[in-house]
Amino acid sequence: MADRVYPGNYSPDQTTKLTSENNNSNMVQSQGKPPPPPTGTYVIQIPKDQIYRIPPPENARRYEKLSRKNTRRNPCCRCFCWILSIIALLILLTVIAAVAFYFIYKPKPPNYSVENMSIKGFNFEGVSSSQSDLTFSPEFDVTVRAQNPNSRIGIYYEKGSNVSVSHTDTNLCSGVLPDFYQPRNNITVFEAVLKSPSLKLSQVVRDALYDQQRKGQIPLGVDIKVPARVKVGSIRTWKFTIRVHCDVIVDKLAVDSKIVSKKCSVDPKIWKN
Repeated sequence: MADRVYPGNYSPDQTTKLTSENNNSNMVQSQGKPPPPPTGTYVIQIPKDQIYRIPPPENARRYEKLSRKNTRRNPCCRCFCWILSIIALLILLTVIAAVAFYFIYKPKPPNYSVENMSIKGFNFEGVSSSQSDLTFSPEFDVTVRAQNPNSRIGIYYEKGSNVSVSHTDTNLCSGVLPDFYQPRNNITVFEAVLKSPSLKLSQVVRDALYDQQRKGQIPLGVDIKVPARVKVGSIRTWKFTIRVHCDVIVDKLAVDSKIVSKKCSVDPKIWKN
């Protein structure tokens, strides 16, 4: 038998190998997969995070500069976060202490009232209605009743107080209260002497006072402002101001005047000065 000549000078083994490779390539393509790389090439797989982490050469300086800025800002941000955390902690501790103080001591505002008012220096008899201005020297002896309803809290009334009596928008006289300590569950009655050496009243105010005295109802306003401290156990708080306003109606401007009606309100907010 004559020898068979193979085209392309391929040996039978090489022909079989090429045929196998072609068949594999066709099978891969038919399955929808990409063909394998040709012989002599290499595929290197790099994680995605490493690709973003390493900048290209032309942006290397810019990346280094930005990295330095971020490094400098980090300590400032940490310090700011620490400060905010400390402030939040202090606020929380203050709220807890205030709530505990309220439930343990159950603080109540003190009560005040005007018990008596003796008035001197007003005499409208013999005064001509044609006079436009009148000068008086009034004196008010005001008796005030102060009640401390707290069973665990005492009150120090300190110097620097002010008491005034007014009619509508006209201040009639003023004075001070005595400084003293009011213990727990205590009622203290004290007298304040209020004077005005020279008080000028216009004809309008004088006519109003004269008409109201004739009717037996003269409205007066009593304002008390006194600095105080609260004593809790052996601890004294900071100084705050107690403000009291009383609407009082008396029957006449005389020594034996009587109080027809009275109503007092108190503002003992300890954060006000």
